[in-house]
Amino acid sequence: MCTGIRFTDTNGSMYFGRNLDWTQGYGERVVMTPPAARVPAAFERPGDAARGHAVIGMGIVVDGLPLYFDCGNDAGLAVAGLNFPQSSHYASTEVPGRTNVAAYELPYWVARNFSTLDEVREALRDVVVVAKPVNEQLPVANLHWLIGDKTGSIVVECLEDGVRVHDNDVDVLTNEPDFTWQRTNLRNYLTLSSDEPAAATWGSATLPPFGSGTGLHGLPGGYGGPARFVRAAFVNSHYPTQEGESQNVARLFRTLGSVFVPNGCARMGDGAFERTLYTSCFSAATLTYYHAACDDLSVRAYPLSSCDLGGTSPIVVRSAA
Repeated sequence: MCTGIRFTDTNGSMYFGRNLDWTQGYGERVVMTPPAARVPAAFERPGDAARGHAVIGMGIVVDGLPLYFDCGNDAGLAVAGLNFPQSSHYASTEVPGRTNVAAYELPYWVARNFSTLDEVREALRDVVVVAKPVNEQLPVANLHWLIGDKTGSIVVECLEDGVRVHDNDVDVLTNEPDFTWQRTNLRNYLTLSSDEPAAATWGSATLPPFGSGTGLHGLPGGYGGPARFVRAAFVNSHYPTQEGESQNVARLFRTLGSVFVPNGCARMGDGAFERTLYTSCFSAATLTYYHAACDDLSVRAYPLSSCDLGGTSPIVVRSAA
């Protein structure tokens, strides 16, 4: 389970973030990959430039490969991969004449090579996402992706009929079912309101509301993908637009707090509990990555400007605060 959101501030700068929910971590750290990094590609792609964007985000590094769970680049574009185990359907092998991208490298491939959402949309017309594992210890993860910049966001899903790119007018993504179903399901909640309802009259009885928040009676409270999608979409769309870095970072963490999964509430089939392992935020305004862990709610900042961009390998970044 995971939840991703995107929004803009009063100046139109994007803030993009996610909760990563799972039963265990993978030793993930904040990783920066410099523009001239020599990262081995899963397939031959002549269109990839020798030098790309600087990329920062959460992930692990395996044999020189930055495996990003979510990341942003120096142009203000961001990507997050979210669990999509039932519906995801990758190509089994590469397709000659197409742009072949392994599922594990898609976040970095997008963030390294593109500056805008329009560029990503255009490139995805030719993309085949291939079910190639990193190695024997790291099998293929079934994901879909939220990608955003200052203009909006898209959802990328690999289904049986190919790669589908959805414009995301609610700037939210969770897990199963697919995005089209999740977006349609919001229509079941048209009557939700942040306003306090007026008193009702039942015969001779007057029934006043208990107080503010009563208009949200019926908002789903579970931790499954559909419930979290509705809650995140409502909060993200109704949270007042903020001004300034600190207020917008707070907005993102507070919004994702509405779908934070506590330990002990979401048991998997194997008996382990899913929980929110971390919450992250990428600010396109300052090119700063923020992170808070499940067992330490201190928000730490990782400015891209504090990193040495002159190297040729991914590096683990220390926080500035």
